[in-house]
Amino acid sequence: MPARGLLHGKTVVITGASSGIGAAAARLFAEEEGRVVLAARREDRLRRIVDGIRAAGGQATAVVADVTRAEDMRAVVRTALDTFGSLDAAFNNAGWTSTGTPMHLMDDEEYDRIMDVNARGVWNAMRAQVAVMLEHGGGSIVNTSSVAGVRATGASAPYIAAKHAVIGLSRAAADEYVKQGVRVNAIAVGSTRTELMDQVLTDTPALLGPFTERAMQQRLADPEEIAQTAAWLCSDRSSFTTGAVIPADGGWTAR
Repeated sequence: MPARGLLHGKTVVITGASSGIGAAAARLFAEEEGRVVLAARREDRLRRIVDGIRAAGGQATAVVADVTRAEDMRAVVRTALDTFGSLDAAFNNAGWTSTGTPMHLMDDEEYDRIMDVNARGVWNAMRAQVAVMLEHGGGSIVNTSSVAGVRATGASAPYIAAKHAVIGLSRAAADEYVKQGVRVNAIAVGSTRTELMDQVLTDTPALLGPFTERAMQQRLADPEEIAQTAAWLCSDRSSFTTGAVIPADGGWTAR
């Protein structure tokens, strides 16, 4: 009997799915026989990813959505139910940051955008996801935090604050919903070669050294390496893991 994929039969929502870690997760989760519901703002990129997954024999659909809008996140969950009949897991991965502006010079608009995407986005997504999981016997939620969620990394102050908040939200939800079968974990992601990282390094090239030298492995991660960790946390193989912050950081936080 052929081995089943890690996510066989599971419907998984992925936010921030149009590029980087989210896009890598979309492809990997589909390869692992998950039914993926992709959410992001850029429709053209979502469509290309969905078409590629389907061409390879996978199951995928997409919703153009903004994590800062609660109704958009409810629409993503409804799409999962309408299309595949369930919502078993979610990878809340959407994020945004800026660099180079000292805290005392940063304007309110920049602060608000960083906090809204990274912290409120997880809040909006989890509320929609948990509501459905409670009605269907539970599930697994994975939230993308960062080494900036546990350390001052040189990233912007609001980003560090928001990624700390993601860990707090994850732990609180894990504790609140454990008896109803909902597991919630966060990933402390290290420096990863994504579209966002490329922009950060273009804006502030001096960060390449600190972002690679602090990790034991002395390199940037490939997005699929982070997606592999998320896939395990979304799967039943991590059944005794909840309220955890799993480092996928090349050894950065071990030092």
